[in-house]
Amino acid sequence: MEEYLNNKQKEILELIFASPIPANIVWRDIESLFIALGADISQGGGSRVRVKLNGVRAVFHEPHPQKETDKGAVKSVRDFLMEAEIEP
Repeated sequence: MEEYLNNKQKEILELIFASPIPANIVWRDIESLFIALGADISQGGGSRVRVKLNGVRAVFHEPHPQKETDKGAVKSVRDFLMEAEIEP
């Protein structure tokens, strides 16, 4: 699946799985990664974003007013990707 990712998306995937968990990943970059991986994304109520990838579903909260995703949300994204069998 990684062969479809551009360099920026590969970098974001690596950052999501980095240790310690970074707190400066821009949410739009995570959404771009989801799309490149073939995920279905839909807007939920408020700041909720529904994502379905490889049969796995998750709901994330888009950060606001800041653009960066906090460590807890990055960990949730990591767990979701692992469940969907996506790892760098």
